[in-house]
Order: sequence, then C-alpha cells, then structure tokens
Amino acid sequence: MPEVVFSVDQSKSMRDQVVPGHNRWHPDIPPAVTIKPGTDIRVECKEWTDGQIGNNDSANDVRDVDLSVAHMLSGPIAVEGAEPGDLLVVDILDLGPVPQAEGPNCGEGWGYSGIFSKVNGGGFLTDYFPDAYKAVWDFQGQQCSSRHVPGVKYTGITHPGLFGTAPSPELLARWNARERALIATDPDRVPPLALPPLEAGVLGGTAEGDILDRIARDGARTVPPRENGGNHDIKNFTRGSRVFYPVHVPGGLLSGGDLHFSQGDGEINFCGAIEMGGFIDFHVDLIKGGMETYGIHNNPVFMPGRVAPVYSEYLTFIGISVDHRDDTNLYMDATEAYRNACLNAIEYLKKWGYTGEQAYLILGTSPIEGRIGGVVDIPNACCSLFLPTEIFDTDIRPGGSGPVLTDRGQVAVTS
Repeated sequence: MPEVVFSVDQSKSMRDQVVPGHNRWHPDIPPAVTIKPGTDIRVECKEWTDGQIGNNDSANDVRDVDLSVAHMLSGPIAVEGAEPGDLLVVDILDLGPVPQAEGPNCGEGWGYSGIFSKVNGGGFLTDYFPDAYKAVWDFQGQQCSSRHVPGVKYTGITHPGLFGTAPSPELLARWNARERALIATDPDRVPPLALPPLEAGVLGGTAEGDILDRIARDGARTVPPRENGGNHDIKNFTRGSRVFYPVHVPGGLLSGGDLHFSQGDGEINFCGAIEMGGFIDFHVDLIKGGMETYGIHNNPVFMPGRVAPVYSEYLTFIGISVDHRDDTNLYMDATEAYRNACLNAIEYLKKWGYTGEQAYLILGTSPIEGRIGGVVDIPNACCSLFLPTEIFDTDIRPGGSGPVLTDRGQVAVTS
C-alpha cells in the first residue's frame, strides 16, 4: 500500500483531523505535506459535505445542508521542485470507499445521491424538480443498489469528483472578478449564477491569523471547475487515468476529494453522483516547463483509464434546443438539448412505475453516456443520452406487451 500522506478519521469533521484539510482555493493555504516527484501516495478523503448526510429515509438533511463548508478537500500536497509553468503528472492507481468498513459514516459500505432544493444548490433539472430528495446506496464489491430506487443495480466507475492545483494570486483575482461580473447580470437569481467568496464556514488547513483572514475574504468556492482543475465531475477520471495539471504556484499544491462510487455524464442532480468518503492512491510526477511545451495553459488534460463497466446495449434518448414548456426555440443551445434528452428519459421510465425523482436519480448515478450529436444545424443543437438497459431487473426496451406499471415506492422525501 502507498504511504498515507493525508489521513482522515471518518468519524470526525475535517476541522477536527490531526491535520485539517480546506474548503476554498487560495495560494496561501499551507501545504499539509511535501512529497518528491516519482512518489506513490495514498490520500484519504471525507465525503464532500463533511458528514452532513445520513443513512436514513428522510431528505431533510439534503434540504438543510450547509453548503458554505463544501467541498471538504484533502491537502494541499506540495511536490518538491514544482514551479509555475510545470505540469503535475498524476496517475490514479486505485480508489474506493473506506476499505472493509461498515458503519454510520458515508463511504463505510454505503453512499448517497441527492436532488438539492432549488433554493439551496438546485440541479440540472431544478425547474422541474425544485424540492429536496435523497437515495441511499449500498455497496457490494463493484456494484451498488438502493432501497429507495428498487429494480436497478449497476457497476460503478469510481472516481474523484474534484482534484486540482492551487491558483496563483493573479489567477484567483481573475476568477473572483469574472464570477462577480456574472452575478451582477442577475443578482437576485435563484439559484444564483455563481458563488462568490464567503467567509462563513471557511476552513484554510493549518492557516491562522492574517493568512486565514485572507483565505476567508478572497478564497474561491470549490463548486465549479476552473483552470486549475477542480470540480470536473468527469466519471472517466478512474483507475488508470493520467491527469496533467498546470502548476500555478511553487509546489503545485494538489488537493481534492468529493469521491464518487458511480455517476452518469453530467452529474445532473448537482449531488447526482453516489457520494462517499474513502481513499485514492496516486503516483505523482513532474514535467518541467510542460505548460509551454505542450500548450496546456487553460485547463488540465487527461488520458482516461481502461476501467469501465461493460454494458453492450443502450436505449438512447434525444433532445433538441427547444423549451417545450412554451415552445421557445433556443439557438444552438446544447445545454437545453441535453436537458431535454434527460427529461425524455425520465418520462419513459415513469411508464415502468418509477417516480420522476427515482428516474432523475437513476440518470445521475448510473453510468449513462451523454453525447453531443450536432451543434451546426441551425437553430437546433442535438444531444443524446445513452441509458444502459442491463442495469434494470426487467426489460425496458420498446416492444412486446409494452410497459408494466409497477409500484416502486419513492425516494427519501422531506417532512
């Protein structure tokens, strides 16, 4: 087993760890550890909300979750000799839930997915599903199933939702300026257009005093992906993947967490993956001057691993860039097209007895494939959603005697 360079006691908050992690991006967060290039390491991670979500049958915890503390990240990890302009080469060797554990903490044999309420996070389909819901998923080896979404079982593509390097002061200032400008275009929007720096709930690793005050005042929230990597939520960041991260500060300062047991393309529920605490093993190396050599400036580049569930048959749903609620045509809007592909899949699954919320969570957690079909044929972009039919315990394909409407209960709801 690689050396554990960042350890986590899953029963404690990230704030109470021997070495705490952090929940903002800022160049002044002190490194938790320094490693040499060419090193294999293990990083242990908390579930992204720091344990706010329980293994129960109520979605009140999802409704009331405090997002000011998210995401709880492990690190930063400094790499000896890394300088701005270099590339960190990060190989994902292994990852998973807490090994051989069964317990009350997320990742100890179970995880969860949630639909966040529109007033607190929202999601891709928040206008259609504005309230909070939850499903708890049990792990059995590589497979997962849920008492809240009966009739499906699938093999997950375990992956980290979030890893990245620290921004330089200049890059951080650019993030804050452009996101504040976006917010200013519609400052009262629900959910908001972006999340500006927030002092409440901040955790800055081992930083104290004036340094912690700077982190609280200017630190970037971890919700979106940015030039440093961050919250990509790419399901194919799995075992065997190699990621090339731009280095913006001395040491690179690699951090991350938000581990997922399984997820579909888009993580459409916002908390759409099956969230978990656990571990991730890395091999970390360095390419000196790699940003200029390879023209990698704005975002990381990665080579996906060769590990993925093997499904051979899909039912594919198509969407175009039309808001069907009022028949408004949007110009080449791939986001609207993919949203419609998701809504079409949900309506189909409802014919088999799944509630809209159950179907929404299936699309968020199962290994669906989201694809852009065309973005050139004006005025309609076209996107598609490939749903593996083998994850269901009944044949959901069209034909035969048609859908069998079965009572499948409901996901966890709020009281």
